Amino acid sequence: MSLNKKSWKVLVVSLTAALSFSMLAACSNKSDDTAVATYKGGTITQKEFNLDTRIMKFLSPEQAQYLEIDMFKESILKQEVAFEYLADKATDEAKKAAEKEVDTQIGSIKTALGDKYKSTLKEQDLSESDLRSYMKRVLTVYQDMLLKLTDEQVKTHYEATKADYTVATLRHVLVGLTDSAGKERTDADALKRAQEVKAKLDGGADFAAVVKEYTDDTATKETGGEYKEQPLAKFVEEFKAAAQTLPLNTISDPIKTSFGYHVMKVEARKDTTFDTLTADQLKAVKNAAASASLETFLEKDLDSLEIKINLPKSSAAAGSAGATATPAPAAGSDTPAATDAPAATEAAK
Repeated sequence: MSLNKKSWKVLVVSLTAALSFSMLAACSNKSDDTAVATYKGGTITQKEFNLDTRIMKFLSPEQAQYLEIDMFKESILKQEVAFEYLADKATDEAKKAAEKEVDTQIGSIKTALGDKYKSTLKEQDLSESDLRSYMKRVLTVYQDMLLKLTDEQVKTHYEATKADYTVATLRHVLVGLTDSAGKERTDADALKRAQEVKAKLDGGADFAAVVKEYTDDTATKETGGEYKEQPLAKFVEEFKAAAQTLPLNTISDPIKTSFGYHVMKVEARKDTTFDTLTADQLKAVKNAAASASLETFLEKDLDSLEIKINLPKSSAAAGSAGATATPAPAAGSDTPAATDAPAATEAAK
């Protein structure tokens, strides 16, 4: 549900998503060996960039349109430089850990695609070897960041994000900006309907009955709007904040998110402390801390690599006026779950 706010997250794409995107592969040409990026210690050729772009389209088809925008392509290329540079400097231990993780991820993709795995690779003019090489590079960098974390860094990251590890049982009614029949609602109409929901619940109406009548969240319509014992990290920011602070067993005012308006009741909530984290929760903290280290490098240290870009202008540039580098939520999403976790985190779970 949440928007991807940082362009680097397109490069570190989700490695386990179910995929069904088909696009013509880039045609080869005489300039394939031309360097499109040079940096301290290496180069990236047009051929290499074309290959990585096709892999990104394979792994994250919903991002494909952004890979045709010149400004965005340049950003992705700079980030590829960072991954090349960091992977080259990673420890042998990180490289070995990445090899094992690649096997796991390839297995997950094969399961997701089933009989379409080979044909979907072929549609992008890719081999499994291409896919493995790309994944190994990305996961080597992630594993290196993970292995270099100190206990203090892990604790600091936990303290900054500890609300994510609160576990809650809650119910909600979603009044979407699109109804269950696919018809759009205005913001005003959605708010008015959400206020009707709150009035009924405040008046003592059965929550499950109101959910049946009003909700546009298909995932919880048959369970009375319930999310049971869920870590708040899975929800988008506005929803998470309300779930963290709303007094137990009270009906919230309408909460606006990118899906519409939610009316919520929190039935149970359990906070955590660092010393009570489960093994899975501690792993999640470490994963998130490693991703944050990677993000910090990409945001603050790229200039130190002395990157020079020589990308040809694309024909898509003329049609991209007014386009932004912020992808919209995936079509069909209708729950408050967040969807922008970087793949390095996802892959390590």
